[in-house]
Amino acid sequence: MLEAINQHRADAQYLDRLYLGLLAALLIIGFVAMSSASIEFAARQYGDAFYFAKRYGFYLGLAAVLGVMTYQVPMDAWRKYSWLLLLGGFIALALVLIPGIGREVNGSRRWLAFGPLTLQVSEFVKLTVVLYLAGYLVRRHEEVKSKFAGFVKPMAVVAMVTLLLMMEPDFGATVVTVGTALALLFLAGVKLMQFLAVIAASAGVLAITVMVSPYRMKRLTAFTDPWADQFNSGYQLTQSLIAFGRGEWMGIGLGNSVQKLFYLPEAHTDFVFAIWAEEFGFIGAMLVLALYAIFIARILRIARDAELKGMPFNGFVAYGIAIMLAAQVFINIGVNTGLLPTKGLTLPFMSYGGSSLLVCVIMASMVARISQENGGTHER
Repeated sequence: MLEAINQHRADAQYLDRLYLGLLAALLIIGFVAMSSASIEFAARQYGDAFYFAKRYGFYLGLAAVLGVMTYQVPMDAWRKYSWLLLLGGFIALALVLIPGIGREVNGSRRWLAFGPLTLQVSEFVKLTVVLYLAGYLVRRHEEVKSKFAGFVKPMAVVAMVTLLLMMEPDFGATVVTVGTALALLFLAGVKLMQFLAVIAASAGVLAITVMVSPYRMKRLTAFTDPWADQFNSGYQLTQSLIAFGRGEWMGIGLGNSVQKLFYLPEAHTDFVFAIWAEEFGFIGAMLVLALYAIFIARILRIARDAELKGMPFNGFVAYGIAIMLAAQVFINIGVNTGLLPTKGLTLPFMSYGGSSLLVCVIMASMVARISQENGGTHER
């Protein structure tokens, strides 16, 4: 009995210090980068230079509370109720499409208002999809590996989620959700030909979605040569590239960005990395990329540990979170640098967006819980 109590205390005290240190570094850099990028816009729009910094601070405090609460929940509880969370996600996605309930901004209906809080539903739904798929892959692992039906069933659920996401529309969330789902199914051992067939079908659907949407097609053509129409369709990308060029090696200093002075639209949201690169240069940009790389690699290590210790649900959840974060980092920075067509997608822990910050911290806390269960279950 005494040994069990001591083991429980050891489990509760186990923390991955490297992982927590990386998370803290990203949150601090994110707060500094977003605050600097938003000062001029906030001063003109709201008469308060620190308007967005204060709101970010509020959401960061709320995220810390939710993160601590998430850390206290055993992963087995997330496994048991993953289907219920996904159902809640479906209901929320349906509610957001109803006029008068869902809030519309710039032609997209993606938000639900809860008093002073405005939450973007798609951010939370992405996590529920990961939890559902992790549970499904544990329950039907052999069926997924051996039968086509085992592969089609979860993809049908994902297809229903993406249909609702596209009705908002939220193309970025759709790409990340589908990509994460396919990656998890691949890791679960689905047959290669089945996997390639679905990849081809998904790519075809996304291509058709782009071609039938004039503004998405315009973004794609602008991406190939933004300087051809630098004051119209290529404006955001050219201004972002100018920010990188101005930063050179060491940057022009915190707060000294010129591009955030209304030259670069959405500087504190989708293009916060470009402003960071302008103020801190190539060295600062590489530092952030290194932090992301080590952070995601650490999550993958935690996922592998869980898998090896006989906790497949924990492993799939951590793999899914790592893939989702990596996809968002790649897409956002790819857009900022001109590697990918312009698409609105937040940079985890750095872009302004309360829902994104809340979900990223919740996911990080869930991984911390998995790490704790890894360390507590077996000696390290």
